[in-house]
Amino acid sequence: METIFIWYGHAAFGLTIGDDRILIDPFLTGNPAATVKAAELDADYILITHGHGDHIGDTLPIAMRTKALCISNFEICSWLSAKGVDTHAQHIGGGHSFPFGHLKLTPALHGSALPDGSYGGNPVGFLLTTPDGKKIYIAGDTGLFGDMQLIGDEGIDLAALPIGDNYTMGPEDALKAVKLLRPRRVVPVHYNTWDLIAQDLRAWKTRVEAETEAEVVILKPGESLVL
Repeated sequence: METIFIWYGHAAFGLTIGDDRILIDPFLTGNPAATVKAAELDADYILITHGHGDHIGDTLPIAMRTKALCISNFEICSWLSAKGVDTHAQHIGGGHSFPFGHLKLTPALHGSALPDGSYGGNPVGFLLTTPDGKKIYIAGDTGLFGDMQLIGDEGIDLAALPIGDNYTMGPEDALKAVKLLRPRRVVPVHYNTWDLIAQDLRAWKTRVEAETEAEVVILKPGESLVL
């Protein structure tokens, strides 16, 4: 089964796993890095790591148009359900099997207020195991934490890690995260969207590949890789 990972810029992703189309944190409207518009994307599922506007993004209009099932923590799902969206709520440490694979929610050190100020619960990351056994870790917006080592014990094929600093891990801590997670490949995200989170990607790639066994894959917005 082919799994395709797409980066849409900032921390917005797409996954195609077999016939299932998944969007993660679809922040497209107002995203200066995005190369596609929300109206151009279809989805069967939408995964949301936390409630900030640059992550929940275009979830509502996409879900209303496509009838996608939205998956997040209980608080965000309750907020979306009240607006007429189909949801499936989970919480940190809990897993559930979907047609696209087994999805487990992991910790993330961040905030999670929703755009209207509502409480968004605890931010999360996602550990996805595809039907053919590939392991994808979407860290979400997070600082470094030691239990990344436990996530790494799963045997990660691809990790998407923020490196922009200020709001999330910066390059130094993201390098430490790679050492804890030990992924086969890592995609840096949540950087260069605005000047405040600008980073030197080539320098980070050089350091990571010199100090770990991970391959750093630098994608431009709209580019993809096949797992």
